[in-house]
Amino acid sequence: MNAEDLKSLQAPLKSRYKEEPQAAVVTLSAEGNIAEGIACKVDTGRALVEAGLHPATGGSGSQACSGDMLLEALVACAGVTLKAVATALEFDLRGGKVTAEGDLDFRGTLGVAKDAPVGFSAIRLTFDLDTPESAERIATLTKLTERYCVVFQTLNQPPPLSLKVDAATAQA
Repeated sequence: MNAEDLKSLQAPLKSRYKEEPQAAVVTLSAEGNIAEGIACKVDTGRALVEAGLHPATGGSGSQACSGDMLLEALVACAGVTLKAVATALEFDLRGGKVTAEGDLDFRGTLGVAKDAPVGFSAIRLTFDLDTPESAERIATLTKLTERYCVVFQTLNQPPPLSLKVDAATAQA
């Protein structure tokens, strides 16, 4: 896809969203079913992924780790966003690699140390690009990718998060 193709594909959407801002608000969802053992089966719409405990918390390593899945979502979103921005800018991007690394202290997750955080204490996103473009153009690509990457921005500026439990209870 080239810049003109991308612009013509997105132009009617941008126009509609300017005229009808509410049309741009879409609720995405994910669903999983509690599985046997300590696992949750997540339907991605394309495949069924069974997530389980990370080996550092007693898992076998045969199931996906939700922490890895979070980093994978960041890599996927950043990679797609980078490619879309590069296309729109007519940026000469010959190839590249997107990597995300996150630091977890499993003492927090396991309740071993109250001062250890539960969750990532740091996440690093790296682009290794094959391009002849100037440092200035690379900086523009990076800035715009960061600005428009949904997962990056959600992690960087977390929205309010809520938890609700619906439970069927046995009647006496």
